[in-house]
Amino acid sequence: MGHVDHGKTTLLDAIRKTNVVASEHGGITQSIGAYQIQYKGRRITFIDTPGHAAFSKMRAHGAQVTDIVVLVIAANDGVKPQTREALQHIRAAKVPFLVAVSKIDLPEANVERVKGQLAEEDVVVESYGGKIPLVEVSAKTGERIGDLLEMILLVSDLEDLRADPQGELDVVVIETRQDRRKGPLATLLVKNGTLKVGSKMTLGDQTITIKALTDADGKPVETAGPATPVEVLGWKKLPGVGQTIRGEEKKLEIVKTEKEQPKQALTNKEAKEDETAEGEEQKEKQTVNVILKTDIAGTLEAITTNLSEEVEIVGSGIGEVNESDVLLASATEAKIYAFNTEVTPSAKKLAEAEKVTIKTFNIIYKLFEDLEKQVLKMLEPTIDEEIVGEAVIIAQFEIHGEHIAGCKVKTGEIKKISPIHLKRGEERVSDAKIKSLHRGKEEIESAKQGTECGIILKPQVDFKLGDVIISYRKIEET
Repeated sequence: MGHVDHGKTTLLDAIRKTNVVASEHGGITQSIGAYQIQYKGRRITFIDTPGHAAFSKMRAHGAQVTDIVVLVIAANDGVKPQTREALQHIRAAKVPFLVAVSKIDLPEANVERVKGQLAEEDVVVESYGGKIPLVEVSAKTGERIGDLLEMILLVSDLEDLRADPQGELDVVVIETRQDRRKGPLATLLVKNGTLKVGSKMTLGDQTITIKALTDADGKPVETAGPATPVEVLGWKKLPGVGQTIRGEEKKLEIVKTEKEQPKQALTNKEAKEDETAEGEEQKEKQTVNVILKTDIAGTLEAITTNLSEEVEIVGSGIGEVNESDVLLASATEAKIYAFNTEVTPSAKKLAEAEKVTIKTFNIIYKLFEDLEKQVLKMLEPTIDEEIVGEAVIIAQFEIHGEHIAGCKVKTGEIKKISPIHLKRGEERVSDAKIKSLHRGKEEIESAKQGTECGIILKPQVDFKLGDVIISYRKIEET
């Protein structure tokens, strides 16, 4: 666990001698990955949790299911917001931990500063007289990777961490996803006992027969014992992330903010006033309607819990974007946001016919940036517009039933092809297009600053003297 870009996945790659980080979009771990290695005849299972701020709940799940946490801190960057948050999850889950100071190969590395910052967080490492082990490592050079693994095994021995392959089955769901061909899939971590293909298992409100088990390397296996992560096939529906074999969900005790604290009991009169105020607020509240589809449950949870109150999730799910999503988007005037998942050809075709926008992303902060942009557009509709010119209406008359605005161009130029806003003072009265632009009897394409022109709008607008016609163009999204 640790802050984004502090080298968690790169460190794990060095341990596994693989290159998982290259496959992570934007170099950011987007889900909980579970991997297993053999070291000196003993198995160690690693769970790699995302460092991005959006993935707080996934880190909470990660802390809950582990026996030991390795808190990774970059030697050149020090203690950061997600470092502190990870410490909160570690303390809440009451699991032992050790610190791995990464990137010690960099010239600006400062391990002593990291130790001092940790002391400020009440984490006193052994070299400072405390009890928390700290290992300095470099994923790039491989320096002291062996020492880190030795320390993990030592902490395991000191904590006397044991499991019984023949004992009562204890598993926890660490991730779920919907596969087009296989259906619901869930990655389980076996904490005690053994999973077997063909055996029955009750998890939450469903009892399933295990049809197949796949290990961390994607290979089919017949059994999975303690400390083994496996993907299980055979679900009727996706189980909940964090669920255990007993159907219980482990939850962290999180101190609620003032905004989240329950309201004190109100008198009947106060309650009615409160309801009325909330009703009025709802009427005025503007929202951006969104349908969200992701590849896995953890990411869906991470995104939905980090959205602003102006974003309304009208539908969400795991798996590819399908025709049902498009129809719902059309009915609710929503945009579809797909994260790390596909859009079916039939859904694409229907979206074109229904004029539904589908946006796909594989880096989480880009999805959030786009949603923030949509909220800004809603709150300030002209934010993505560039004013081309402004003209004030100084006369009005009718010819052959056409209502003509006699205008003087004050700034820029009024272009016939550009859409316009009609403003009266600070109020935007109407939006329209230019049907005809004249200077005298001559049809023109544009009228520049300082010139006069006659404008016919479509549809016809009830304008007044002193109103301002604003010619603008849309700024293309990048």
